[in-house]
Amino acid sequence: MANGPRHSVSVAAAVLAEDGKVLAIQRRDNGHWEPPGGVLELDEGPIDGLRREILEETGLLVEPVALSGVYKNLSEGIVALVFRCRVSAGTAHVTEETAKVAWLDRGQVLTRMNEAFAIRITDALDFAGIPAVRTHDGKYLRDNAPD
Repeated sequence: MANGPRHSVSVAAAVLAEDGKVLAIQRRDNGHWEPPGGVLELDEGPIDGLRREILEETGLLVEPVALSGVYKNLSEGIVALVFRCRVSAGTAHVTEETAKVAWLDRGQVLTRMNEAFAIRITDALDFAGIPAVRTHDGKYLRDNAPD
């Protein structure tokens, strides 16, 4: 299968605060608002990669609580694993990778993020024990709801 389809795997965090707000970053490279996260290195597992990415982008140490969703960007071949997380240490701040870091409520998430990223947060906020599984084109959902 060396010539078969190639996918990359990314991880992201829906870091929830006690007041119901969720952590979001504005990326330096494209100005988009997204949950913090990024592509896994070949030699790391999902949890180690998640912790590394969140620390690099926000300065926070997080503890994953649950896998809240799996999302595939059909255009780019990226599979994203999104975890509900809690802060275990640190204070959120901008880094080399982030222009802004903010705690947003649901309405702010829906107005600042494109549909493919906002759904990752709303799925995490609405999580009831079964991870959402969705597809998108990088901006818009290709399906309406998890099964």
